[in-house]
Amino acid sequence: MVLAAKQALSAKIGFSNPLSRRNPSSPLQRSPLAASFPSTDLRKRTVLAVSKPLHLSPMRAKPPARREAYEADKAEPQPIDDDAAETKSEAAKKLKIGIYFATWWALNVVFNIYNKKVLNAYPYPWLTSTLSLAAGSLMMLISWAVGIVETPKTDFDFWKTLFPVAVAHTIGHVAATVSMSKVAVSFTHIIKSGEPAFSVLVSRFLLGETFPTSVYLSLIPIIGGCALSALTELNFNMTGFMGAMISNLAFVFRNIFSKKGMKGKSVSGMNYYACLSMLSLLILTPFAIAVEGPQMWIDGWQKALSDVGPQFVGWVAAQSVFYHLYNQVSYMSLDQISPLTFSVGNTMKRISVIVSSIIIFRTPVQPVNALGAAIAILGTFLYSQAKL
Repeated sequence: MVLAAKQALSAKIGFSNPLSRRNPSSPLQRSPLAASFPSTDLRKRTVLAVSKPLHLSPMRAKPPARREAYEADKAEPQPIDDDAAETKSEAAKKLKIGIYFATWWALNVVFNIYNKKVLNAYPYPWLTSTLSLAAGSLMMLISWAVGIVETPKTDFDFWKTLFPVAVAHTIGHVAATVSMSKVAVSFTHIIKSGEPAFSVLVSRFLLGETFPTSVYLSLIPIIGGCALSALTELNFNMTGFMGAMISNLAFVFRNIFSKKGMKGKSVSGMNYYACLSMLSLLILTPFAIAVEGPQMWIDGWQKALSDVGPQFVGWVAAQSVFYHLYNQVSYMSLDQISPLTFSVGNTMKRISVIVSSIIIFRTPVQPVNALGAAIAILGTFLYSQAKL
């Protein structure tokens, strides 16, 4: 009996559940982990398991909404439409060239007006041409010195390549000035509207370039219109006519050489023309002295001052400054386009020059002469369309 009482007491102490005595109706749910603990901690582990069950859960994930927002933030931007970007770039380029052309033409009109006024009072085209180059060179030297324009980085190869351009520019500049000293501005520019014809012929026979048949056909009205205007010009002068023709040929070579010389160079169109003016000035000065001479210049200057008055000095300054400005803008245009397109723009500007000079100087124009000019301009338009 004693042994039986001990076993009953041992069973009661070791395995009785205090919670079950407090709530006999609640069956004990033993934690599966309790089997791994020693029997001495059974009461403690069992109480913990029942009062606060142990749950093993995986790492808590971010809410789906936040994940979607994060992925939206990290999403790559949509690709830009290449065609739309290219179209926008082309439109901006055309607008820029259009502004260049409009400025170029306006400055050229002002130059031609003052240039003709100077030549009427002071018929020395060689000195007038020299002063134009000198004024432009001085303007650019000052701009470089004060930092308005960045000084170009040049070397011997640059000046070597620039030399034939400067020779062509000098010849074309003097020839055009000689022409305007002998004939009306309108007649000079009608003849010079044939420049695309010279450009095509030079490109074809010297550079080996070929063009569509429509381009060659467009030269017929250009040449025919210029010839008709020359034959019906009231104040025709052979020196003036030949000066305009030589100027056409020289400027075509200048444009072609310039485009080749500007390729691969870090010198911008503005600085390129500045260097061109300085080199042309060095080439022209000794020839101007040899052809006309200081004594003729002094005598003519005194006569012009007595005939016109002090404003003659302003005319000379204006024609010199505007000559550089319009050529500078034209070279900024040439930096963006081909020589042939440049020739077309150069010809189209002559419409404004011809009309303005006829109005200002009251140049008498016969109907046949006006018809020839219109045919030449029409040919230039057809040429530009054929080149598209």
